[in-house]
Amino acid sequence: MNEEEIEMLITQTINGAVLTIPSYLEDIKQNQETLKVENPQEFVYGMIFGMTLGMSGAVLSAQKEMPTAEEQIKVRDTIYKYIPEIREQIFS
Repeated sequence: MNEEEIEMLITQTINGAVLTIPSYLEDIKQNQETLKVENPQEFVYGMIFGMTLGMSGAVLSAQKEMPTAEEQIKVRDTIYKYIPEIREQIFS
């Protein structure tokens, strides 16, 4: 998988995850008694970040060969580039 394909995969994953933010926040609000989440925005931020890392890692691992350290760093760096956008979607 080349860098352009990796970036496109990450972008699609992030865009899909960002669309779920309102429903996650509402679900936490409705189930606060059960979930006992102190900061719903930080919780959702962690979920979105984890989802993106997990999905990207899973796709890379499904290749013929295990992802190289360089590919893993590229994934991380690409995801980190989107952190301000993700945070704005959650905290604004």
